[in-house]
Amino acid sequence: MTPGRARRCVEGCRGSARAPRLPIAAPTRSTLCRVVICTAIAGIAAVGADRVAAQMLLVPMDHFQENHLKAYGLTYRVLEDGGTAEWLLNFQGGSFLLPDTERTRRQAALMGVTIQPVEPADEARIRGIIAASNMESVVLEKATRIAIYTPPNSAPWDDAVTMALDYAEIPYDKIWDDVVLEGDLDSYEWLHLHHEDFTGQYSKFYITYAGSAWLEEEVARNEEAAAALGYPDVPALKKAVSRRIREYVDQGGFLFAMCSAPETLELALAAQSVDIAAAYSDGTPPDPDADSRVDWGLAMAFENAQIQVSPSVNAFSDIDGHQVNTPWNKQLGAFTLFDFSAKFDPVPAMLTQNHESVLPDFYGLTTSFSIDRLKPGVVKLGVEGDWAKYIHGSLGQGTWTYYGGHDPEDSEHQIGDPPTDLEMHPNSPGYRLILNNVLFPAAKKKKLKT
Repeated sequence: MTPGRARRCVEGCRGSARAPRLPIAAPTRSTLCRVVICTAIAGIAAVGADRVAAQMLLVPMDHFQENHLKAYGLTYRVLEDGGTAEWLLNFQGGSFLLPDTERTRRQAALMGVTIQPVEPADEARIRGIIAASNMESVVLEKATRIAIYTPPNSAPWDDAVTMALDYAEIPYDKIWDDVVLEGDLDSYEWLHLHHEDFTGQYSKFYITYAGSAWLEEEVARNEEAAAALGYPDVPALKKAVSRRIREYVDQGGFLFAMCSAPETLELALAAQSVDIAAAYSDGTPPDPDADSRVDWGLAMAFENAQIQVSPSVNAFSDIDGHQVNTPWNKQLGAFTLFDFSAKFDPVPAMLTQNHESVLPDFYGLTTSFSIDRLKPGVVKLGVEGDWAKYIHGSLGQGTWTYYGGHDPEDSEHQIGDPPTDLEMHPNSPGYRLILNNVLFPAAKKKKLKT
């Protein structure tokens, strides 16, 4: 993705020597004056030449933020440069408090991110509001090292998370099966999975798209990887990868998965000793008694699901509530984010920070998660009726978060569709949920209730 285009100064930067400041009076969306710093470097120098810098910069994340998505990138950049930041949970949409430096001001200007200088008196008033309200300040200590699990030749627009990171200017590494199984996966704090099919059935596109060049390439690539790593077939390889990912979480890793990855990862874990894959992927038909033989104790999020073993039905199980590519598919609606206590439930509060509480739903190979298939203790972050769209849980020392659907700004994304242009969606609440997860591992560790 290309760097964010510079934006015009819209207020508080027209030749004045000092940006205007209004008092902070009450915990509402309109309590603070919003200032967008001029994007021209000369303009920044002119404004700052005779200005005494404030100690902190507020990055508001309510409706007054010009570019919500790049605000995460700005905060990440501060951490990457060795600074610390604060995440003000439930304060103006989950705002950030950053050290006031000319470098940060310049980066905010170039990225088109709205910031506000905060002097000591106003900072004290903000902290007073937070202390007296359902709010909390969480310290962010270090930039998260990110790995995206994706085929070597995958297109960047195939994955909403990759697009979000590119647009927000947050760096990441691409890894594949060899790194997961034989490389240094534990050097990454955050691992993302998207539309990979961990059952090894190529998302059950084998029949529908037989003969398609892209599918033939995917089959060849996966079969070569299985052979090179010593596995008899692709389902066996993906089961081994799923075990290693579970181990990564158990040892303290942060996992975030979207689209088909959550459902198929869990099915691969539960079916470690059971054949649930179609004959075209491993040469043998699936076990007709698979439902009674799988071990849901090995899964992290789901239990008691009915596995779809028919190769002609484009669904994996009844975990997905929408069953998008079947005759009994469900229509899209909207999902609602839970309002968590920032003081007592800071983890789910971090993951749900947003300037919107009701978001439009969007399809994916797995669109939603049936609530009656969730294990006890799974935290529902966003729900739509009997379906959960966004869930979270822990395993050992680590955590996992699952987000149903493929692309928050393309509700019915089809194979071959053009990529989503995030320049057209800089304030996307659906993409904000992805980026919440990117900063979540940077939070200072302390005893939490969830």
